[in-house]
Parts: sequence; C-alpha cells; structure tokens
Amino acid sequence: MPAPTIQPVFIDPFDLNLFAQGKHWDLYRILGAHPATGQDGSTGYRFAVWAPNAKAVSVIGAFNEWTPDRHALYPVGSSGIWAGFIPELARNVSYKFAVRQCNGRVVFKTDPYALAAESRPGNAAVTSALDGYEWKDQEWMDSRRKQGLPLEQPVSIYEVHAGSWHRPEGRFSTYGELADQLIPYAKGLGFTHLEFLPLAEHPLDESWGYQTSHYFAPSSRFGSPDELRDLIDRCHQAGLGVILDWVPAHFPKDDWSLGRFDGTALYEHQDPRLGEHPDWGTYIFNFGRYEVANFLLTNALYWFKEFHIDGLRIDAVASMLYRDYSRAENQWLPNQYGGNENIEAIEFLRNLNTLVHAHFPGASVIAEESTSWPGVSRPVYTGGLGFTFKWNMGWMNDTLRYFEKDPIHRPHHHQNLTFSMLYAFSENFLLPLSHDEVVHGKRSLLSKMPGDSWRKFANLRMLLAYQWAHPGKKLLFMGGEFGQWNEWDAGKELDWMLLDFPQHRGISNLVGDLNRLLREQPAMYAKDNEWAGFDWLDFTDHNASVISFLRKAPDAPPVLWAFNFTPVPRHDYAVPCPREGRWTEVLNTDASHYGGSNLGNGGGAVARIDNGGPSLRLTLPPLAALAFVYQG
Repeated sequence: MPAPTIQPVFIDPFDLNLFAQGKHWDLYRILGAHPATGQDGSTGYRFAVWAPNAKAVSVIGAFNEWTPDRHALYPVGSSGIWAGFIPELARNVSYKFAVRQCNGRVVFKTDPYALAAESRPGNAAVTSALDGYEWKDQEWMDSRRKQGLPLEQPVSIYEVHAGSWHRPEGRFSTYGELADQLIPYAKGLGFTHLEFLPLAEHPLDESWGYQTSHYFAPSSRFGSPDELRDLIDRCHQAGLGVILDWVPAHFPKDDWSLGRFDGTALYEHQDPRLGEHPDWGTYIFNFGRYEVANFLLTNALYWFKEFHIDGLRIDAVASMLYRDYSRAENQWLPNQYGGNENIEAIEFLRNLNTLVHAHFPGASVIAEESTSWPGVSRPVYTGGLGFTFKWNMGWMNDTLRYFEKDPIHRPHHHQNLTFSMLYAFSENFLLPLSHDEVVHGKRSLLSKMPGDSWRKFANLRMLLAYQWAHPGKKLLFMGGEFGQWNEWDAGKELDWMLLDFPQHRGISNLVGDLNRLLREQPAMYAKDNEWAGFDWLDFTDHNASVISFLRKAPDAPPVLWAFNFTPVPRHDYAVPCPREGRWTEVLNTDASHYGGSNLGNGGGAVARIDNGGPSLRLTLPPLAALAFVYQG
C-alpha cells in the first residue's frame, strides 16, 4: 500500500518571529512531532524541524521503510524550518529525519524536540502527545506558589540515580515501582525533596544521563512520559518536591543526534576552541545563537510546565562560565574584551533564571558551580546570575578532607572546619555530599572515614550531623543514609541487605532524626543564608578538636551544637552559651539507637554563670555531635 502523501502545514508568522528572536517559550509545541488534523480533515502527525542549511528534509520510519524523500517536508518561508503533515500516522511510531545536508550527504537524525524516544540501543524518536495526563497535585502547586522560594524553609534532598536505587531481578525499576517504593522510603526518612540524576533520554547507561540525546524525552528505560508524570504527581501528593538534573553545558557527538545537524555547526560552535569540550569529548552549545538559546530555555520551561518539577540542578556551570575551562593556553579564544568569561553563556544563565522564577514562583534553579564566581545565587538585577542556590563545593572538599584524616592529625587542620564560615553567607548555599564523591575510586562516605569499624561509623554519624548542623540546605546521595561500604556502582543496586545490621540501621535512624530536627526547629533552617541564624560559641580549641555554635531564628528557641572530633571522651567540658537555664539534649550521635556507646548528659544540662558568662558543663562523647534546645 503506498504511503499517504505529506501535506504542508501552516506555522503562524508570530511563532516564527518569536523563534527568530529566541523568545518562544512554548517552542516545543511548534517544533517536533504532534498529533494534528490535516487539510482534508484526516488525523495524523505534523512534523517541524529547524535545519536552515539543509538541502532537503524528510520523515522516515517503518511506515515508509525508512526511505528518504517519500515524505519530504516543506520549507517554511525563510525561517529555516521544514514542516509537513502525515495523515493516518499513529502514536508510538518510531521516526527520524533524513537530512540532506549542505554538502549533499544524507544523514538520519533524531528529532531534537521529540517528546519520546526509543530505549537504547535504539535512538529514534517516537510519536507522542502532550496534554493527556490529569494532574492531582493542585494543593502542592498552589502551596509552592504561595510560599515562594524555599530560602527560609527546611530543604533536605535525597539524590537518586533511578537506574541503580533498586534493580528488581537485575533490571531497571519502572517509574511506577519507584513511586511505590522510593516515595515512602524517602518520606519515612524525612527528606523534603528527591533529586534525580538526569532523566532525559541518553544513549549510554554509563553516562548516568549526563550525555543527553533527547532533551524533551524522558528516559524510556523506566517507562513512558506519563508514567514519569505520575511519579512526580505522587511525590507531590506525599509532600515531596522533585528536582531534576539538567545538562545545558554540552551534548554528545553521535552522528544521529544534534551535532552538525544540517551539515553545519548548528547547535554548536564551528571552532573547536569554542565548540568542543576537551574533557568529555562532547560539543558545547552556541549560547549566543538565538535559536539555540531558545531550544534550551524552552526545554527548561518544558520540564516545569509539563512535568510539574520543583527545581532544576544545572550541571557543570563552571564549564559554561569560562572560555578557558580545562583548556591549555592555546586552546581557547578570549571574548571581545580579551577576558576568559563566556559572555553569551552568562547571558543565557541569567535569562534562564529570570524566566523560571517569573513563570514558576517557588521553583528553584540550583548551580553546580565549583569556582569563586561572585553572585551565582544573587538576583540578576544586582549583577548576579540569579540562581536560587549554589552547591558549596568548598565546604564539601574541606569537610571531607578533614574527616578523612586520623583524629591525631586533626588539631593541625582545624581551619578546614572553620574556614567555611568566612564565606557561608556570600551565597545561598546548598551543602552537597553527592554522587561525585562516592565513585571513580573516591570510596563511599563510610569507607573514607579513618580507623577501625567502630570509629568509621562514629565518624560518619558525626559527618552527617555536621552537615545538617551547618548553615545551608542539605543534599545526600543514596546509600549514604545507611552507610554503604562499597562505592557507588551505577550497574548495581544499593546494598540494601546492610540495613539488617545494627550499625547500618543506626545510620539510617540518625538521618531520620536529623531530618526531624531540621523540620521541627526553625533555628535549623529559617536563617540559613545570613549571620542572623548563626553564632560561634567556641571555634578556638584546636588542640581538643572541639567546636560549638548556635543556630538561631526569630521567635524560636536556639539550637546549640557541640562536636568532639577525637575518640577521647571529654568530661566536664565547658561550652559557653547565651542563656542560663535548662538545655535539653535533643540529639546525640553516640546514642545506642544510632550504634554508639551511649555516653551522654542524661537528657540535658543546666547552664550556669562560669568565668563571667553562662556555660554548660558537658560530657562530650567520643567522635560525636550533640544538639541541645533551650528550655529556660
């Protein structure tokens, strides 16, 4: 039976004009493949793709035996877009574009705006549709909008790689199985948000999603787009926010993907000094080209609008900000002012953050930015980049460096604990113990800790308490919440059997109680980003490796924290405090419930005047953290 004839389609000049300006925020509804009605009233799919330097573009698939030119698209004026309607084409049909490039070569390309895609090893786009899912999270969405940015709310993020959290019978979990199991697990531990490593389609499992091939298509490894919507919907109904990792910094070079799409450097720069990433073997987006910036901006808005996500975590921001990032002296080009700043990328990021915060009040954009670039999380109107939060990579590196040292050496590295407070409020920081720190030979958090088994567990408990106590929002990668021994392997599920052992169950109990304390005590979160929420009590006792500080909030009792970073119990240790009276011990990482030796202060202590001011005389357990709340 001969294939149906393709029909031309109309694209409104207003849409074309917005696209040319790089300001069409619903562009994914114009380009790509969408169900439509033809000129003769027939139903099918309309296709549109941007390939301004192509000689011809056609749609290919099993419906035409993957033969180019049978369903040739029509050029839409001088817009660079090719479009057409194929009647009688159904949903869930695989397709590609046969692009006759400017050099005459015909290349089969996937649809950059595909809403669904085949799972690897296939790489074709799949016809799909929007607007079919009925959301049930209106209460959550209304609350998010009314509350605004979560700067003064408790934020505790459980970072998850969907492909290796659970592997039932050795296969990937489905979105539905994740909803059934992951939601109650994370909710039971008290986390406020889930953060997923990239869920956009990607061809290589080993990339963990960071080499994205289909920016608008959720990974089919785990199910359909609507099944991902249902997962997010159920998260919201359970009171969990959802953050997605997003990768606008670079994209893979596969012949069938975005690279050299119409035979020219369309999405990327032609010059490899601007357009190729030397570390990752990938292309870099040409952020200064309106149509490319529009592709990325509409994609970011798409995940908020069509999947109701609560935040994007932007990967590798530093690689976007600097033209000389990870390049030798002769491998990069300065900007027009002679500097190394990527002015086009800076403008893109500012536009991204402005748009997200304007369109989706209460939603977050989080930067993984590893340098001292000023104002990453400051508003655009003040000269900042406009992110909601910035990962505090300095805190992470200094803290892990300190904890990895044997306690006998810690007195000589006390500054690794105290230095972070010199800049703690220069940004809206998020404290990450992420997937990057437990892979590629870096070892798991538990394995990093020095000493015998008892000391390793005690150090890990103290590390987690220190993370929760320190100003800044929290992020912990899966496995860290129960003390995984092995470093993360994306090809295997977590070692869940460890929860049968008391020491590992103790770590899990601690994380649950840290999250409970975070939610219940406003002093732990309300002033995370300013000095009004923090006071040092004593940071000078480097010989004993002891520090103490207060977390504070208006109209709420303060929380006093004391840390003993040595295995030596310290009795009758004086900790200065702001008020006389009873302080209740609300958390002790040495409690037997967490796997500790159960040394403590009998539930609390009374502060009395000592050496001119009030102080608590405490027993500091070995390698432990204590938290007290003022009772009066």
